[in-house]
Amino acid sequence: MTLTAARGRARQARKSRQARQATGWRPPATAYGLGLAAAGVAAAWTVHRLFPAVPLLTAAVVLGIVAAHLPGARGLVRGVCRAGLSFAGKRLMRLGIVLLGLKLSLDDVLGLGWATVAMVLGVVAATFCGTWWLGRRMGLCGDQPLLIATGYSICGASAIGAVSEVSDSDERDVATSVALVTLCGTLAIAVLPLLQHPLGLDDAAFGRWVGASVHDVGQVVATAQTAGPAALGDAVLVKLVRVALLAPLVAALATAVRVRARGARATGTEADGSEAEGARATEPRAEGTRATESRVVGARAEGATRRRPPLVPLFVLGFLAMTALRSTGILATAALDAAATAQELLLAAALFGLGSAVHLPSLSRTGARVAALGLCAWVVIAGASYGGVLLTT
Repeated sequence: MTLTAARGRARQARKSRQARQATGWRPPATAYGLGLAAAGVAAAWTVHRLFPAVPLLTAAVVLGIVAAHLPGARGLVRGVCRAGLSFAGKRLMRLGIVLLGLKLSLDDVLGLGWATVAMVLGVVAATFCGTWWLGRRMGLCGDQPLLIATGYSICGASAIGAVSEVSDSDERDVATSVALVTLCGTLAIAVLPLLQHPLGLDDAAFGRWVGASVHDVGQVVATAQTAGPAALGDAVLVKLVRVALLAPLVAALATAVRVRARGARATGTEADGSEAEGARATEPRAEGTRATESRVVGARAEGATRRRPPLVPLFVLGFLAMTALRSTGILATAALDAAATAQELLLAAALFGLGSAVHLPSLSRTGARVAALGLCAWVVIAGASYGGVLLTT
């Protein structure tokens, strides 16, 4: 009886599988990875609830890295779940950045005063340019210097995700940069409060220093709250001014990418034309060959045009639209709280996906240089922020 029932269930399952194959139905390619990302967010939320000093986004990145190296989960992360995790790292990151705009209003920025706003601009410019230049001098591969500079100067992993969209950065470069910026931001939670009194900073000045020097919004909150509500309020406002600079930075980088692509197309067309002239001077070519070359050059130019990023990416426009909406004051507190929760969950899923792309054996080959750049950038932004706070206090 039991054997007959088992055979019947197996036969029914086989027929169901054949029916699904016949109708062409199958789960979306991203379903498994998104499910794993959701599980990672739930685990990160649990860690954050048990240890409130650990920000949700930091826990999500760390758990993503752990999942990529656990013997049981490693195969899933690199195999069937990869498409969904990559989707989370890109698409969900964009949605989270759009909702991040609801944390900022123009009244908050104006309330800080122009001296503080100018200080933040100077710190961001010095950190971005100095880190990018130093990373290139140290010979870091790919877009790592650009991404690390962006993460340190603007808003950590969120800024790295935004810039990687317009620069079309390799996923491994993005994951490495996110891991470094997250690590240094986490260390700041423990180190900066110990320096408040030795540096002679009152609570408000300490809050501005934290807001100008710590990378992620959650890390800013975790660091500044150690000095009380006055420090926390100033820290969040200064940090959100840095977040507001994400839009012009992405627009500037998109413009640079467009100009570079245009120059590459012009150079490529010139080279193709000169090679064709030389070939015609030395030997006749068949019409079919010339037609084929013409199609290849045309397709190359068309592909370059199609890949050209917009001057201002859509998610950046969404970020600005959400900031303008927040500035009107028409949104209820409950709506803002719900949006903040959704934004944090989306970014946590995105960071889990990015963390799962970190491959520690590969990272170890450039780990010393990456760590050295991270330490130098940390000194630059902390020193520039401290000087700026002293000048504006």
